[in-house]
Amino acid sequence: MELNILKYFMLSLVLGIAAMADAQTDRQLIRDGNRLFNAQQYDKAEIEYRKAVSKNPSNSQAVYNLGCALMMQNKDSAAVAQYQKATRLETNKLRLARAYHNIGVICQNHKMYGEAIKAYEQSLRNNPKDDETRYNLALCKRMQKQTKNNKDNRKKENKQDKQKNEENNNEDKKEGKAQPKEERMSKDNAEQLLNAAIQNEKSTQQRLRKAMQKQSPRRGSGKNW
Repeated sequence: MELNILKYFMLSLVLGIAAMADAQTDRQLIRDGNRLFNAQQYDKAEIEYRKAVSKNPSNSQAVYNLGCALMMQNKDSAAVAQYQKATRLETNKLRLARAYHNIGVICQNHKMYGEAIKAYEQSLRNNPKDDETRYNLALCKRMQKQTKNNKDNRKKENKQDKQKNEENNNEDKKEGKAQPKEERMSKDNAEQLLNAAIQNEKSTQQRLRKAMQKQSPRRGSGKNW
């Protein structure tokens, strides 16, 4: 009997806790998420913010905070999606500016300067006094220009290298056609010179033999000097 009472009590407790959880509003869930976020427990904060969004999908603060929790975990593409959603829901200009600013930061970190520039410009439209956004915008414009110049220089260098290679190949082809002829001529000349040398050597040897035969001593006459 006591066991059944205890079982009933535990079941009632679980149901009571579940009911309390269901009774939590999106604002309460956001506050819980904020406490976890400030404690740098971003993964747990993400869970609370997702609960808040599930409770109230039109709560722009919950959506924005979820983007921040995702950003702090380097889940950049998911964070941008939440920030973009927040910009469609938010009406407060300062909050809009923060959402666009964070989109710009993520794009800038990934060297997506064109997208970052657009986001920073949107941020400044909603909060023209934000010097940090203005600085980031100027930096992105400078980096975009530098990147474009580097690309143009690389294209120019590649084009020059290609032209130079084509010129070298054309020269090699011209030399390649003339070379065999010169090599053949040199080979033929060498053979002719070798044959001439052999003939000359034979003639020279014949003349020497004849000369030696004429100069060779005859048999003695029996007279002394």
